[in-house]
Amino acid sequence: MASDSGGTPPGPPPGVRILVVGGGYVGMYTALRLQRKLKQRLRSGAAEIVVVTPDPYMTYQPFLPEAAAGSISPRHVVVPLRRVLPHCTILVGEARRIDHSKRTATVTTLATDEEGTGAVEITYDELVLAPGSVSRTLPVPGLAEHGVGFKTIEEAIGLRNHVIEQMDIASATRDPAIRDAALTFVFVGGGYAGVEALAELEDMARYTSRYYHNIKAEDLKWILVEATGRILPEVGESMGRYAVGELRGRNIDVRLDTRLESCEDRIAVLSDGSRFPTRTLVWTAGVKPAPLLAATDLPLNERGRLVCTARLTVDGAEHAWAAGDAAAVPDLTAAEPGRETAPNAQHAVRQAKVLADNLVAAIDGRPLKEYRHSYAGSVASLGLHKGVAHVYGRRLKGYPAWLMHRTYHLSRVPTFNRKARVLAEWTLAGLFKREIVSLGSLEHPRAEFEIAAGKRPRPDDGDCQ
Repeated sequence: MASDSGGTPPGPPPGVRILVVGGGYVGMYTALRLQRKLKQRLRSGAAEIVVVTPDPYMTYQPFLPEAAAGSISPRHVVVPLRRVLPHCTILVGEARRIDHSKRTATVTTLATDEEGTGAVEITYDELVLAPGSVSRTLPVPGLAEHGVGFKTIEEAIGLRNHVIEQMDIASATRDPAIRDAALTFVFVGGGYAGVEALAELEDMARYTSRYYHNIKAEDLKWILVEATGRILPEVGESMGRYAVGELRGRNIDVRLDTRLESCEDRIAVLSDGSRFPTRTLVWTAGVKPAPLLAATDLPLNERGRLVCTARLTVDGAEHAWAAGDAAAVPDLTAAEPGRETAPNAQHAVRQAKVLADNLVAAIDGRPLKEYRHSYAGSVASLGLHKGVAHVYGRRLKGYPAWLMHRTYHLSRVPTFNRKARVLAEWTLAGLFKREIVSLGSLEHPRAEFEIAAGKRPRPDDGDCQ
């Protein structure tokens, strides 16, 4: 392993080096299983696992809506990689380029400056490419300036703080236009992320409104914009219709077959001609493969995903493996030939297991297995005690579906430590009232000190309208 000036990569092992790019579902679960399978070789130095990840933790994304609503503490939604992968080398950084023909990856770390000095070049023997996905944005005017995503714990907690702060603004202002914009929340995208985030936050805000003397629950305006004719397609058409009825019954404005045309000047303009002044625009309209894939010499399909085999190898590239959102894996259980597995957590976790087993088998010269998993179904939360589910052909709604949602994800969140803490928080939440505190100042921890030091002007009381 070589490095450019300024970089201090992990020391070279005498045996095989496995480079895992990504610390999400596939990256963490693959490294976790490899760690178990190669325990003796890792201890003897005959193997090394290097995990390159932008964050030193894995985020359990299905719990983001509950974290945003305050039902789960943010630190219990993430799994620290150094704790669960003690026999792996965790390198916090971002892979920028991969030259698989030379078995090298260029990684920028926290020590890398703006000119790129200090970038690390890592050599490897086996590559597991699992960088995941990023939000798929469209060239909507104003979206980059005013929109916020919902894929990370930082976005979820930032959105919770923002919603409560908008209620504070609405309560303090005498300007009806400012009040209306502050209490209007627009979510674009009717998939899991958009629907669950909106439902949980609406639940939280409706509860919070009882503590404001001049804000009622009916003053809040929640709008869900979906470009197709249905929401939550994973749970089936009938459960999708039920979800729409449930949301509309809570005075949530669900707009199907509608697109966001613009959000310039903080005004959401929809394709049906509606215009909504708003200070909150949440964009959850799909994902796309991580940009890293375009900076590799590996084969990609027309959607920018890695072309993979059912054995989770990259097609035509020896010693390269992939799974999850970044990989186009053939679905061997599909009725129609040529279909690919859906890019979701259900497949990612199971693919990681097969990938790790196949990688070890390849090192040992044993035959590889094909990934085959029939889709079990889906569950979705619509807020506290409400949900929809379509599992193994059975449809559930309301409280039973919500309970199944919680039970399923509690069983899937990694580590016993996290399971116990999440269960304890749910139990306490059932016994005590919700927390309705906004800690938005955490995003600017030096603001007060900068004001005291004269580096920043103190906000004028007259600015609050």
